[in-house]
Amino acid sequence: MAETISVMIPEEEVDARISEIGAMISRDYEGKVVHLICVLRGGSFFMCELAKRITVPVTLDFMSVSSYGMDTKSSGVVKIVKDLDDPIKDKDVIVVEDVVDSGRTLSYLLEMLKARGPRSLRLCTLLDKPSRRVMDVKVDYTGFEIPDEFVVGYGLDYAQKYRNLPYIGIVHPDEDEK
Repeated sequence: MAETISVMIPEEEVDARISEIGAMISRDYEGKVVHLICVLRGGSFFMCELAKRITVPVTLDFMSVSSYGMDTKSSGVVKIVKDLDDPIKDKDVIVVEDVVDSGRTLSYLLEMLKARGPRSLRLCTLLDKPSRRVMDVKVDYTGFEIPDEFVVGYGLDYAQKYRNLPYIGIVHPDEDEK
């Protein structure tokens, strides 16, 4: 499939908003250590930039969870591909995600993590698509609320392509491919 990409959110806006979220987290966790859990792979670009902008001590861990495969819509089946390396009991945890869509994956993941006994558990996402929500998921820190478009860039991909774009773009299938 061939596709074109149009800019939805320019790099400068993404950068400015990540700085704002970093400042909010720094205020909310003043005097504490915040433990960021990146949901791979898409969340890695966002988490690295966010961590650089948080002024309180930060620890990091990574999980890989799959519900998309090679499709543009969530299958609803959540698979843990890589679990955490360290326990989160009694830690102040923020799960860092690239996009919250249907909420199925995050609902499952947050319940699983809550059972591990963190002191606190919050969710931070670069992008939120509330119109797609089928599971109730509370997002504590949101970069941008966006419409129901398939987006790429800043870690988000289409069939493993376009993660490295420095902006958020919309995927448009080429007309002759429809």
